[in-house]
Amino acid sequence: MLFLTIALLGVVLALLYSLYQNTYNYWERMGVPYEQPLPIIGNMKGIGSKRHFRDINQRIYDQFKGKTPFAGLYMFFRRVAFIIDLDLIKQLLVKDFNVFQDRGVFSNVRDEPLTGHLFTLEGDEWRSMRHKLTPVFTSGKMKHMFGIIVDVGRHLADTMDKEVAAASAENGDVEIKELCARYTTDVIGSCAFGIECNSLANPSAEFRSKGRMLFESPRHPQIIQSFIFTNPNLARKMHLKVFRDDVTNFFMTAVRSTVDHRIKNGIKRNDFLDQLIELRAENEEAARQGKGIDLSHGLTIEQMAAQAFVFFIAGFETSSSTMAFCLYELALQQDIQRRLREEIETVLKETADGELTYEAVSQMSYLEKVLAETLRKHPILPHLMRLAKTDYPVPGTNLVIEKGTSIVIPVHNIHHDPEIYPQPERFDPERFEPAAIKARHQFAYLPFGDGPRNCIGERFGKMQAKVGLISLLRRFKFGVSEHTEIPLKFNKRNFALSTQDGIILKVERI
Repeated sequence: MLFLTIALLGVVLALLYSLYQNTYNYWERMGVPYEQPLPIIGNMKGIGSKRHFRDINQRIYDQFKGKTPFAGLYMFFRRVAFIIDLDLIKQLLVKDFNVFQDRGVFSNVRDEPLTGHLFTLEGDEWRSMRHKLTPVFTSGKMKHMFGIIVDVGRHLADTMDKEVAAASAENGDVEIKELCARYTTDVIGSCAFGIECNSLANPSAEFRSKGRMLFESPRHPQIIQSFIFTNPNLARKMHLKVFRDDVTNFFMTAVRSTVDHRIKNGIKRNDFLDQLIELRAENEEAARQGKGIDLSHGLTIEQMAAQAFVFFIAGFETSSSTMAFCLYELALQQDIQRRLREEIETVLKETADGELTYEAVSQMSYLEKVLAETLRKHPILPHLMRLAKTDYPVPGTNLVIEKGTSIVIPVHNIHHDPEIYPQPERFDPERFEPAAIKARHQFAYLPFGDGPRNCIGERFGKMQAKVGLISLLRRFKFGVSEHTEIPLKFNKRNFALSTQDGIILKVERI
């Protein structure tokens, strides 16, 4: 019996060793430079505790830049081609997009319908959904939503006024990030769900509370979250979910009740949800026939909820973080803040009664540069991911990215490369002068991705951020205080860029 036990243990160890060799010798067999991995965690040591993806990516970037167009790494068991060469990035995102159309990120529609949204969909399902949703983000639709955003911007400035009044009794300090998040929550709630969230008036409003949970109270510890997102197929087989059940139930109920109310009462608001309702034709019949996702027959209520959900989660967090980072940089550089405020006032003097209009915002060229530099220095996502659909011979090399291999494009590290952006930690909007842009590689700036699968909501996100910044800068001056963190400390748990302790600034009425 003892002999049999030892023999079985030997077989198990041999199988584990064989699995290790087959998994973690892959890049060596392919002739690709790589960083030596550790068992099970690959190159992800310290993720979520001591290191963020930005830190791991930076190590790989510094080690292999200039030596190879791409390097190999392992995200747990997943093999990843880490793309460094900017010409190759252009090739993958645009010229050979058909090979790298899919992101290969986690979705589990069977167990968690909210994950079946545009960001995660693949193949023909993604193409059909992207085609259907593109009209939602045209300039005409943006203009229609602009008035809603301006109204929320006024509420933002009024709420800031109350915050300043309360803070002035002490030291004038205001936590900026949370206020910006309440503003974008109200914007997205109104534009996507047609619901008055009232989170500016009430910080504990339900939409804001659930949005806060998504980023501050995740379902799993960071190590498990990282495993899910880096090994999506295995995570799906294990029936893993990413969102808390109470958050999922809240958003499903919000969409279902709003859609039913609008259809029953013939209500139209020309917002995002209205667009989804129009695309819903014949979905009940498709579901009855057991076709599952069949976008040729419209949208199921679960698919509608997923699209509204991703509009919410992507729209409120990215824009609010961008606004907060922008105000932080303006507080550190008063000359840039003054110049931006002067541009805002100069442009608005030409409008009727100084009202903020869609056309006026488009004339604010310095605001565009300031926002671009904010997204250069503080890109919300550390990297882009794609998945090879077929074997891909890398142009100009004898290397191949095999079918099923993920690729990572390290946005944050490219944006902080001193050879591309001298003194990358310096905040300098002049980097986005037309001549400076022309002198740089086209793919050295990727806060919204690029190619056919770039961020569909880029125009909307920038518009709500600009309106929020204009609303605040017209009435308030932002500066640093003894409680302002310099430099900022970033959260290592969240995939998206976020600060560990918010952003505190000194705010004064003008």
